[in-house]
Amino acid sequence: MSKYDVIVLGSGPGGYVTAIRASQLGFKTAVIEKENLGGVCLNWGCIPTKALLKSAQVFDYLKHAEDYGLKVESYGKDFDAVVNRSRNVAEGMSKGVQFLMKKNKIDVIIGYGKIKPGKKVDVDGTEYSADHIIISTGARSRELPSLPQDGKKVIGYRKAMTLEKQPKKLIIVGSGAIGVEFAYFYNAMGTEVTVVEYMPRIVPVEDEDISKQLERSFKKSGIKIMTSTEVTAVDTSGKGVKAIVKTKKGEDTIEADVVLSAVGIKTNIENIGLEDVGIVTDRDKILVNDFYQTNMPGYYAIGDVTAGPALAHVASAEGILCVEKIAGQHVEALDYGNIPGCTYCSPEVASVGLTEAQAKEQGLEVKIGKFPFSASGKASAGGNTEGFVKVIFDAKYGEWLGCHMIGSGVTDMIAEAVLGRRLETTGHEVLKTIHPHPTMSEAVMEAVADAYDEVIHI
Repeated sequence: MSKYDVIVLGSGPGGYVTAIRASQLGFKTAVIEKENLGGVCLNWGCIPTKALLKSAQVFDYLKHAEDYGLKVESYGKDFDAVVNRSRNVAEGMSKGVQFLMKKNKIDVIIGYGKIKPGKKVDVDGTEYSADHIIISTGARSRELPSLPQDGKKVIGYRKAMTLEKQPKKLIIVGSGAIGVEFAYFYNAMGTEVTVVEYMPRIVPVEDEDISKQLERSFKKSGIKIMTSTEVTAVDTSGKGVKAIVKTKKGEDTIEADVVLSAVGIKTNIENIGLEDVGIVTDRDKILVNDFYQTNMPGYYAIGDVTAGPALAHVASAEGILCVEKIAGQHVEALDYGNIPGCTYCSPEVASVGLTEAQAKEQGLEVKIGKFPFSASGKASAGGNTEGFVKVIFDAKYGEWLGCHMIGSGVTDMIAEAVLGRRLETTGHEVLKTIHPHPTMSEAVMEAVADAYDEVIHI
């Protein structure tokens, strides 16, 4: 039996990062993966979807070349080539993780891992043991009883990335990050897209002003939005698919070639030995403490299988913190109130901290500032004037409570707010920090200036 200090079960952005940090800390480390190194994020999620979205964005630019004083005599799209580019990007990233495993002298064990009592893991009949076993098995597309996936007419996100043929009509159920990213991609590529959302507004976890702006932008692009609507059944017996939806006005039927179910995720905690070891779960999540220890000594869990936000950067941070704690380093628990969220549709959405509604629900007196990109020189020059930056400050102490952005490139801008909040930056400190001109990032400073009635450019 091979003996390790640390075994990591799953090699997604939580697992492989955890393994690397464990190796850096001097632990003899192995990672177990049943499919491809990099997990869903690198192979079927974060990375290849961004490749698809980039192709859609370039196609968008071609369609609007005249807006930039350019003439493109003819252009077209090759859907297969777009999909193949996405797969090649994913493959390249997965090979990069393979390199990192070798560089850090981490053993990669390919197979289906199942934890056992006594700090052991069985991988397809071969046993391995470790002082510390970290579960990082991630999640998959959640299936609703009213929306069973057949992989052809009713699909999840994995199939949506590799369809053999571009659908003429697509229904997307759910308007979280996955739903709206695919809505943008397929709409930009020429598919007629309808988004069905159960809640009263799309991207419902975002600030209400963000939801309203994204809905306006999507409708302007030709995407049909149906909010406060529930898909109660699907009929796949004909050539296409019929979705029966329940709205405020009553029942209706929508027809399409394909329905994409984007209604959230289901954790991969079945059949990995949790019951055999006696690890406690609650509502599809493994219960852990602030340092990701389960109720059973020597067993830990990070990422989507735990109660935190199901985000790649969260899983990575949790894994690093977990092994640093195991190594005896002084570490502080993660601040889950300062986790940035990014959605890569066009316009992009990025946010951190409290929404305006949440701040007011907490009884806080707030200062709100907004700066539209229509007043930004860089945005105007780039032809990307949709959207705005919105900031929320505590009126009494100047604490930066929240920041919400929608527009071009905002997913690259949100880190300023995350770092500022981490350093307990006040509004006045942001105001006195010089931002380069002309940049999109000036909008952050201008929004803060608006909150304090010092705005110059609106």
